[in-house]
Amino acid sequence: MLDKVRDWFGFGPMTLGFGGHGHDHSDAGGHGHTHGVIDPTIATTDRGIWAIKWSFVILVITAALQLVVVFISGSVALLADTIHNVGDAVTAIPLWIAFMLARGKPSKTFTYGLGRVEDLAGIIIVLIILFSAIVAGYEAIDRLINPRPIAFLGWVAVAGLIGFIGNELVAVFRIRVGREINSAALIADGYHARTDGFTSLAVVLGAIGVWLGFPLADPIIGLLITVAIFAIVWQSSKAVLTRMLDGVEPGIVDEIHHAAEHVQGIERVRSVQARWIGHRLHADVAISVPNTATATEIMSVTEALKSELFEHLPALAEANIRLESSVGPGAGRAETAHAEQHAPEPFKVACDLATGTLEIVDTPAGERMRLTVDQHADDLMTATVIIDRFGGPETLPLQSVAGDHHRLESTVAPAEPHEFQAKLILVAKDRQQEVPFKIDGSRRSG
Repeated sequence: MLDKVRDWFGFGPMTLGFGGHGHDHSDAGGHGHTHGVIDPTIATTDRGIWAIKWSFVILVITAALQLVVVFISGSVALLADTIHNVGDAVTAIPLWIAFMLARGKPSKTFTYGLGRVEDLAGIIIVLIILFSAIVAGYEAIDRLINPRPIAFLGWVAVAGLIGFIGNELVAVFRIRVGREINSAALIADGYHARTDGFTSLAVVLGAIGVWLGFPLADPIIGLLITVAIFAIVWQSSKAVLTRMLDGVEPGIVDEIHHAAEHVQGIERVRSVQARWIGHRLHADVAISVPNTATATEIMSVTEALKSELFEHLPALAEANIRLESSVGPGAGRAETAHAEQHAPEPFKVACDLATGTLEIVDTPAGERMRLTVDQHADDLMTATVIIDRFGGPETLPLQSVAGDHHRLESTVAPAEPHEFQAKLILVAKDRQQEVPFKIDGSRRSG
């Protein structure tokens, strides 16, 4: 019985991190508590989204009940606490908007989908909370300068208790679900809601102070809560703006490096780039492998690294792995001095897994390696170009463009020079084919 009580109030055992590795990864994607931003480690599970929705419902009901008492009593402390609870509730709105708009497939205009809508909604919510905090602060200062009696002190105290109970229910709910899905972020949100509950109790203290003959207790409490809201606005705006400027938490980059340490065959992680699109993470990782590595070994290394990345980062939606030479960018030019001159036409692919045309094309984003597929096997899974360079192989995974599986492109430009020998690696469910080809950049038509 005692263990159940301890667990109900959040003092039972909990497991942090992303699970399964024997070490803590809980900082890799965390944001602390912010308004207008949903932590991605919560959003990646249906159970976590369910918890957010019901937390929203509980806090909305709590704030609505408090708002009624605000209008009949004129308590600025209760007004500030109500705004605080509304700010917690509307945190879920950007996620719902993003999910509704993200149901459609990427288009030729929005090739990454509409995940950025979540960031725009976050900015709007932060501005709304900021405006509300200014109003609450103004009312508190005005009440300090021009004191006015507060009506229905008993109901003000009751509304403060309602705020405490509502936040405590949310706290217990988030903590329990957080433990079920192993989400350190949702557990932390639960403890934050518990702290908000004690803020609501401050409203009760203000009402008691007024009842005891100190009328300024109410505006003073309101002003203190307003200061807390401004601090939240500052923290939240930094988080949202960081996302909009393609910023990520340093722990994410560290986690990607850490994932690479689990993969044999990687000599060095040469660069890491990551960005949030909505609540989903996209990463580009450049690695170097031994010069003696075969095409099959390179494919094995890249697939193993992808597997580790998805295991370490639950919010990861896409991982692009490319190979970079371990020598300077100009080293490969010595090799091309002896290269043969080949026909300028694009390379025609004809094998059991696919037929089509492979070429380097100019796109609005720059040069890309493109495979235009005429026909392909039903179980074709991946297509990758591996270019032989003087300092080591360069790998270019080909991905579908705007959901079109008949047009596959690399996400980055092939390195200079554009005169090379290469292999197209096609992988199906239970088979793999290597198609060698050559590109002569000096005679390639644009």
